[in-house]
Amino acid sequence: MIKTLVLLASSFLASVLSILCVLLLARRFKLYDTIDERKVHTGNIPRLGGIGIFIGFVFGLVFFIFFIGFKSYLADHIWNLICGVSLIFIMGVWDDMRPWRARYKLLVQIAAAIIIISADFTFHRITLGSVGLTWNMGIFSYPITFCWIIGVTNAINLIDGIDGLAGTIACMVTLTFAIFFYMYGNISAFYVCLILASSLGGFLVFNLPFPRAKIFMGDGGSQFLGFILAVLPLMQNGNGLASIALPYAAAVLIIPIFDTFAAIWRRLREKRRIDSPDKQHLHHKLMMLGFSARQSLILLAIFQLIICQLIVTSARIKTAFASILIFSVYMLAILFFTVIHIRKEEVLDKSRLL
Repeated sequence: MIKTLVLLASSFLASVLSILCVLLLARRFKLYDTIDERKVHTGNIPRLGGIGIFIGFVFGLVFFIFFIGFKSYLADHIWNLICGVSLIFIMGVWDDMRPWRARYKLLVQIAAAIIIISADFTFHRITLGSVGLTWNMGIFSYPITFCWIIGVTNAINLIDGIDGLAGTIACMVTLTFAIFFYMYGNISAFYVCLILASSLGGFLVFNLPFPRAKIFMGDGGSQFLGFILAVLPLMQNGNGLASIALPYAAAVLIIPIFDTFAAIWRRLREKRRIDSPDKQHLHHKLMMLGFSARQSLILLAIFQLIICQLIVTSARIKTAFASILIFSVYMLAILFFTVIHIRKEEVLDKSRLL
């Protein structure tokens, strides 16, 4: 217990101290976030907070490797994880300093995904054990896992639009995954989740809008977070299978996933590039409805908490009601996004008539 507390405190403090250093350097060299079509902030705010998240996470991993030690399958493939997230992080920070073209960022994401998949971090099957439904993916596990990693990596990046949102959702998702791993006895993956949550906590000290954010995570943070959140459910347990089934993992990440699908559909419908920025994401729509950025954060955090609670409850019970809960989460998310979209359109229609 003492080692665990020291581990988490070390990761948290490493993140906090790193961000303090980043704040000083950013202000010294004027490394501030840019304003574009999807940003809602004003003023000069540094955007390299992802460095603190990454340093806190890596520091915690190194501490864990040398003082506690990984067990099971993850012990032999931890360096694949470290190499993959490092590649994504370096690309993200570089993009924060000197923006890349979307195609080049995609190539780096593909390379990092291949590093992970080569260690057999994949979804092996889709299962709803409560009703006895199982599909062994076989060769399809590789393309499905590849699309999952690329998709979630970009989904977290897209939802990083208001103070504290991406960090709060990522922290809640990470802790939910930690509960799954603890229930399934995958202790090494459980600790990886706790380390990530601790480093995120250090970042949120500076990013939550109470009263206002002092630093943003930037692409270095959002790309890293998206990638690691995609990889966490793939961390295998002793029997060689992914510990978190795809339907559960996707349900926990349903807010950024659905927001990404909506963005892609919107841009295709409007005949724009799918990587073009806009102010039509979920948090933007809430602000159009009259919510402040802080109120939008609180509302989405509550919604995410409800989702996480329903998914954990579903995983704990063994009856057919578990599948009903999973189905309810997807239906609830569809209803939530649909209502927000319809209300947003009504507001826009009224503004056009004025």
